[in-house]
Amino acid sequence: MNSTSRASATPWTPDAIADQRGRTALITGGNSGIGLETARVLARHGARVILAGRSRHKLDEAADGLRGAQPDAEVATAVIDLGDLASLRRATMALAETETIDLLFNNAGVMNIPERRTTSDGFELTFGTNHLGHFALTAGLMPALRRSPAARIVTVSAIAATWRMGRLEDLMSDRRYGAMSAYAKSKRANVVFTQELARRLDGTGVEALVVHPGSAMTNLQRHSQGALSKLVVALTSRTVMGSAEGAAWPSLYAATSPDAHSGQFIAPAGRDQTAGTPKAVPLPHGADDPAEGAFLWSESERLTGIRFLSDPSVPR
Repeated sequence: MNSTSRASATPWTPDAIADQRGRTALITGGNSGIGLETARVLARHGARVILAGRSRHKLDEAADGLRGAQPDAEVATAVIDLGDLASLRRATMALAETETIDLLFNNAGVMNIPERRTTSDGFELTFGTNHLGHFALTAGLMPALRRSPAARIVTVSAIAATWRMGRLEDLMSDRRYGAMSAYAKSKRANVVFTQELARRLDGTGVEALVVHPGSAMTNLQRHSQGALSKLVVALTSRTVMGSAEGAAWPSLYAATSPDAHSGQFIAPAGRDQTAGTPKAVPLPHGADDPAEGAFLWSESERLTGIRFLSDPSVPR
């Protein structure tokens, strides 16, 4: 029986995570929801965790909570605003100079913004935060990732990546804005970005994986606005939505399992991929197309003004 068969025959749980002592994980959106649960589990297994987010107060509160529950936990914080490239650049420069990052979780996100809004750099808010902010973060932290002997970048997408409305066109929603289409577009971008990143990192020792967490009631859904959105959340929270605890499993599996590999899309194995033990699932249609990956990479560089791993044949 090969490793894939063994992995599918034995349900994975976080108890399978190996000792993470000596490894550092940085988690965006680490002060709540899936990000905080990811940090909690990794700290329990000995990792040093860096909680990243916009609010110093919320980060400190989350860090104190982790230390209170586990006194020996190694917890640090980093104020990182994914919607402000100048602020993000300052933060990543400091981290890149001083840290070795073994695990980067591109976890934070926004969804269902009722009216088109923009980041401080003029990007449509959902796409700018969920994709372009993490593109810039990954670029800025690449020196810290390359110091690790076995780094993994885990980007959190969503089932929305499979929706037809998420086609990668009109990236800034200039021609037409829809809250959920902007979200689907950003989540497909997470998948396409990861595929292109995995290609460009091939042979460097850094791996890139993408996950979707299934359905969980976290701050992302609680902040949904509009009568229809609130009704949908209220109904689904009673049926398919689980907890942040279970929703963190795909991220944890992607980051730590020896059966997970660069380029894979990890999701819950249960019905409709809403919950269950994590496993590799098929990519959204066309998400591994090198032409789409090259287009998104080029547009991301143009919009952010950041170039990295520009020549996929040359390890950086």
